[in-house]
Amino acid sequence: MRHGKKVNHLGRTDSHRKAMLANMASSLILHKRITTTLAKAKALRMYVEPLLTKSKNDTTHSRRTVFSYLKDKETLTILFREVAEKIATRPGGYTRIVKMENRLGDNAEMAIIELVDYNTVYTKGNAAATEKKSTRRRGSGRGNKADGNVNSPEGGIDSPVDQSTPATPIPDPSSAGEPLAPDEEL
Repeated sequence: MRHGKKVNHLGRTDSHRKAMLANMASSLILHKRITTTLAKAKALRMYVEPLLTKSKNDTTHSRRTVFSYLKDKETLTILFREVAEKIATRPGGYTRIVKMENRLGDNAEMAIIELVDYNTVYTKGNAAATEKKSTRRRGSGRGNKADGNVNSPEGGIDSPVDQSTPATPIPDPSSAGEPLAPDEEL
């Protein structure tokens, strides 16, 4: 029985899998988005998210720990300088997996894995909206027109009607086919 064994072996030996995930993590950090199979993307997410969390704390120990996984100095400097600044306020969930259509040759499920803070489509308008976000409560004491609150500046159900504009006459349904003469009243 394989209780508690969460690692997807991906049909590879241990050394091959570690080398592949290290290379994919480096590519993800360098290019901010990569296309791969869905199973590899899910395995990569479990591999890279703890490394991104460690990159928030820029100490010699955390750099050496992350380097033991990535094995690439250029990727390490980009991770600790650029990526760590962008994800500093995010409390986890640094990657997003978007499913794509299946691959033509073998019908494998494909996916894009990307760093969330580097996607301009989703984060374009949300940057300003997150700073102005406030807690909203239902029934905060201010009435609206539907509540019938007369004291509100907009008025309510019992607010006085504006008498400056005359009411338009409503035609009688029995005389729907006959046009009204200009001097005829309803």
